[in-house]
Amino acid sequence: MAPANASPTPTRPLGTFPLRGVVPYITAWSSEETLRTTLTAHRNRLGYEGEHPLDRDKFGILWRRIGISPGVGTPEYGAVHSLRQRRTMLRTLCQVCGGPADQTRDGVLWLMGRAEYERAPWPAPIESPHPPVCLNCAVQAIRLCPHLRDHYIAVRVRRFHLSGVYGALYVPTLPEPRATTVETLALSDRRTAWLQASQFIMRLVDYRVVDLDAEAAAQGKER
Repeated sequence: MAPANASPTPTRPLGTFPLRGVVPYITAWSSEETLRTTLTAHRNRLGYEGEHPLDRDKFGILWRRIGISPGVGTPEYGAVHSLRQRRTMLRTLCQVCGGPADQTRDGVLWLMGRAEYERAPWPAPIESPHPPVCLNCAVQAIRLCPHLRDHYIAVRVRRFHLSGVYGALYVPTLPEPRATTVETLALSDRRTAWLQASQFIMRLVDYRVVDLDAEAAAQGKER
């Protein structure tokens, strides 16, 4: 059984190890704690007392409330800040610097672990919790992160869309809803009404593997 206000974090930001002082945009900081909330069951869905617009995404799904104070305290490498992950997915931003992800006529750049790619190799669609990247950050991550250096795949994605959401699934009980499991649900799943989301899942549909070294060299970025 998951604890109340569970905070599942299946994604690791690029640069799980410090990148010479660079903290990836989606990395959580020690000051950004889960905020205390009172959960409600209202109109057949999970909610908070005193909700505000940031609590729900454009699909109407409730998100975990978490403090927003990047740069305060110490970076928790390997932990993802749910609202910044949400923002990068919705706006196609780089997960490392928070700027626009790299896009060419071949598509948007994504970087992932080789094992993740090999679970569903081309041409099968890839379901990923990882936001895209810009070329400069991708080159730096590969050069400085031992976890990625020899175990990555770079892809250019022409067609992609949000397909799911990951978080704590609740059931309506008294005196307040109770968390039961953590789940990845399709956005079309009716159970999202009872999910406290932590991360979006992106479906990469039309993509091809690219040579990051060659792309970097073409733009004068060496790794």
